[in-house]
Amino acid sequence: MTLSDDALDLVFRKARTYNAWLPKAVPEELLRQLYDTLKWGPTSANISPARFVFIRSAAAKERLRSSLAPGNVEKTMAAPVTVIVAYDLKFYDKLPRLFPHYPAIRDMFVKNPQLIQEAALRNSTLQGAYMILAARALGLDCGPMSGFDNAKLDEEFFAAGKCESCEQEFFPEGHVKANFLCNLGYGDPATLMSRGPRLDFSEACTLL
Repeated sequence: MTLSDDALDLVFRKARTYNAWLPKAVPEELLRQLYDTLKWGPTSANISPARFVFIRSAAAKERLRSSLAPGNVEKTMAAPVTVIVAYDLKFYDKLPRLFPHYPAIRDMFVKNPQLIQEAALRNSTLQGAYMILAARALGLDCGPMSGFDNAKLDEEFFAAGKCESCEQEFFPEGHVKANFLCNLGYGDPATLMSRGPRLDFSEACTLL
């Protein structure tokens, strides 16, 4: 079974990165559906280190503002949702449930801090990419970006503290770090520029 040309266009070939957004809200149910779709993408030993913070309220957006590069402020404030795609450096605590057939895997990570960092960053990046593809498949547009101060953002959202809206501990020990940001919503097609070129197969690929 393969995807149709229309599906491939939706997810890849005609999908665009948006910097301007239509004033249309993204319902919570759709964000839950988004996660329940992307979570099935593969990660090393099923470690699933990505943590997703869906920023929707004006108050939460203001908390984000000071960490953004100047060129990213306006479009991020206007986006219906901004996702902090982050990674949990203590992902190994969930491995007894996520990878139960090899109990020793938790200790393998605990004893190797460099492996923890590499695995968390690499696999959360994969999961962030799965999020973009899933979002497009579900009818959302995306605007992934770097261009922020990691230290400021981590201090604001991932230092010890409580979730203001739910009054529960929220990433309480500073072991979650931001990877990248992605605006979500319904992009304004009138603002799109000409699409940038891509490398040809001969430039990017080698057959051995």
